Parts: sequence; C-alpha cells; structure tokens
Amino acid sequence: MFSFLRAKGPALSKAERYAQATQLQLTWWRFRRHRLAMISGIVVALFYVIAIGADFLATTDPHATDSRTSYITPQPIHFFEDDGSFRPHVSGLKGVRDPKTFKLIYTVDPNRHVPVDFLATGYEYSFLGITTTRHLFALRDPQRGDGIFILGTDQLGRDVWSRLMVATRVSLTIGLVGVTISLFLGVLLGGISALYGGWVDTVIQRTIEVIRSMPTIPLWLGLAAALPNDWSVTAVYFSITIIISLLAWTDLARVVRGKFLSLREEEFVMAAELAGASTGRIIFRHMLPSFMSHIIAAVSLALPAMIISETSLSFLGLGLRPPAISWGILLQDAQSIQSLALAPWLLAAAVPVILVILAFNFLGDGLRDAADPYG
Repeated sequence: MFSFLRAKGPALSKAERYAQATQLQLTWWRFRRHRLAMISGIVVALFYVIAIGADFLATTDPHATDSRTSYITPQPIHFFEDDGSFRPHVSGLKGVRDPKTFKLIYTVDPNRHVPVDFLATGYEYSFLGITTTRHLFALRDPQRGDGIFILGTDQLGRDVWSRLMVATRVSLTIGLVGVTISLFLGVLLGGISALYGGWVDTVIQRTIEVIRSMPTIPLWLGLAAALPNDWSVTAVYFSITIIISLLAWTDLARVVRGKFLSLREEEFVMAAELAGASTGRIIFRHMLPSFMSHIIAAVSLALPAMIISETSLSFLGLGLRPPAISWGILLQDAQSIQSLALAPWLLAAAVPVILVILAFNFLGDGLRDAADPYG
C-alpha cells in the first residue's frame, strides 16, 4: 500500500543529469554559480518593480511647484518619537521672512512633527487605466508647505524623491522599448543578410558600415533638431526611442549574420527550405532558438547602452524636454555650480544611473559566461 512512496527510478548522477539536460537548463545551472550576476539580476528586477509602481512610491505630485519650498534639505522619516513610541513622522516646515528680499520661505522646524500614514491617500494618478489616490506613504493632515521630502526639493520646490521615481520609469522603459526595436531589426536584417547573400548582403552590410562610421553626437544633434518643438511629451518620447534604436541595431545584426552563416548549411535549415517555410519562419522558428542564449546576453549588455544614450541626450538638452522627467533631465538640473553649492542632493539622480549600469553589465557578463554551457 505504500508503493507510491517509492522513487520512480534510480537517482541520476551529475554526469547523467548534464547529458539529459536541455540547453536552457544548462544555461541556468551555470548562471546560478555566478553570484554577482544573480545579485545584479535581483537589483535590475527591483528597479523595474520601482518603475512599475513609480506613482505609488511617489509622495507628492512630481510636477507640483512652490518657490517658497525651494532647496529644502532632505528630511528622513522618523519612526519613533522621543519617548520611544512607534509613530512615523517627519519634521514640519515653518515660514520665515527673508530679511533681505522680504520673501516668505520655508525652513525645517524640528519641533513640529507631522504624522506619516502608510497606504494613505495622496495625489491622484492613473495606473493601468485605473485612477487612484493610494500611495505607499503620505502625510496626515499636512499644513501648507509640508511634505515628505526624503531627497529634498529642487529650485522650483519640486520633490526630488517623487521626480526620481517617475524618472526611473521613463528611463528604464526607453531602454527596454529601444532594445526591443533594435533586437527585432538586428535579428531580421542580420538573418536576411546571411540567408540571401549576394547583393542583399552587400547592401545591408554597407548600410551598417555607413551608420557605424557616423559620429554619434553630431548625428544625435541633427536628429534631435529635426523634432518639432510643438510635439507632445509622448511624441518626443517615442521619437527619441526610435532614434536610439535605429543607431543600435548594427552590432546585433553583425553577430546574427555570423551565426546564421554557420547555420545556413545545416540539415534542419535545408529541410525547412525544402518544406516551403518562409524566410521569417526559418529565422525566428528554426535558426534563432539555436543561439537564443547569445541573444539574451547581447540584449542584457545593450540595455545599459540604451539607458546611457537617453540620459546623455536629455542631459545635453537633445532628448526628452520638460515637463517630461527622466534621469538625464534630473541631472541637467544639477549641472550648474550654483545648484550644486546650494543643493548637492540634486546629484541623487546619478546614483540609480550608476547602479543600473553596473547591474546590467554584471548581469550581461553572467549571461555571456552561461551562454555556452558546454564550454
């Protein structure tokens, strides 16, 4: 009666497991041994979770301005009162008249505590088509000028923390969408170049060489200058994404062409051609899966390049423009010496850029090492 407790078969040895494993299993087993790549993968996943819930994590409207709260120093959230009781709060603000300009400005008042509620009501935003006011944390009964300024405020009194959350979503999605477009172009044109050969291969390869020979910054200048000034933020967003994608597909196309040339004479490809399969089906259903691990590694290394491109363009004033918010736009606010002297916390936008770029590079290294499980 206890026969169901018996093992279905003898335990496989390590060599037998490797011999029977699929390509995906071999890649995963080797990737798991790369500790730094695993940690980097968790960091990248965490950043994309932040990007999805950017408005939920924001504390105030990232576009709301108030010159009276400009350059407020960062305010940490205190979880305990002086008597040791658990009561999350931040220091309130008090209005002070500047003796020189007679302008009312706000400064931190450490003697006034404003309670902080979690999963509280804040400004209204839309998430997946649903309008809500729910936020991770918000102030309870705030007075005018009060706010949860975890990373302080900028010159216009906008909350840097809230703007950084929204900027993370914009910069990471531009990189993801840009890589998707360049991946499609690289695989398609690289595969066509290898499969057809002849004048088709010549035209595609000469096009790649022309694009790669152009200096990047002047090309960005020309393409960005061609964008009309009256375009909406959404139109500029998609235009910048397409511009970056059109300049980033060439490397992948070269790699795909080399791989396809080595696979073109294989029997399974010839069988698919004789069966009447279309070029697209041969590329995406027969040839591409044979080196998918290499494609994944190439994509993980291309993502940071896309993010850096968008950040650089926006920082130079050639990419996204206000009221859009991205890492490059936030760093643009911190490029003057005067701003850094008054508010060094504006450089906080550089921290996620560095972390994401390092995480993607370490993740790409781990995927590249795991891409050849038999090596």
